[in-house]
Amino acid sequence: MENRPEPAADGRTERGRQTRERIADALLALLDEGSTDFPADKVAARAGVSRRSVFHHFADMSQLVDTAITRRLEQLAEQIRPLPTAGPRAERVAALAEQRARILEWITPARLAVMRMDHPSPRIRQVIDEAFADGRRRMEAVLAAELDPLPEDRRRDLADGLDAVTTWGAWHHWRSTGLSAEQARHAMEATVLNLLASADPRPAPG
Repeated sequence: MENRPEPAADGRTERGRQTRERIADALLALLDEGSTDFPADKVAARAGVSRRSVFHHFADMSQLVDTAITRRLEQLAEQIRPLPTAGPRAERVAALAEQRARILEWITPARLAVMRMDHPSPRIRQVIDEAFADGRRRMEAVLAAELDPLPEDRRRDLADGLDAVTTWGAWHHWRSTGLSAEQARHAMEATVLNLLASADPRPAPG
């Protein structure tokens, strides 16, 4: 049978997808600017579409907020770059803290929006759980030289502590208590170094 070329993608479907993304990105832009509510008219104006178009693509504003927040959380992967897993401890910890600080600051508006939701969607909860798990795996890879030689129970306890101070909860605490982003990054870096030092073998008494 003669091979026939695949039919061209439906242009209307592609335009619809692009419009949905533009509307979701408009809401995210408002969120990044500090908005806490998102009337359809305001989102439509920011996206350059009509109010009617917003409700053509989304059943209601709750669905739009859910879609936009999920989109922002899924964009996390684009912010992550490979980190050193070998070399001096101070350099590895500095690289980890720099990347975490940048990402956590960027994700804060969306994370706060999720906290204001009465019932985040299963998709949002799934993406958050996946981000936490991926973040822990990456942190453990960067600090494997310090973690892996430890007995299992000590390794787990140290990894739990390191995970706690390199995720959004600690970042939000530092930022909401008045630290600048740079001060919060320094606090994270110093805390990680102190936790690692606490697990270093102690020299035998002389």
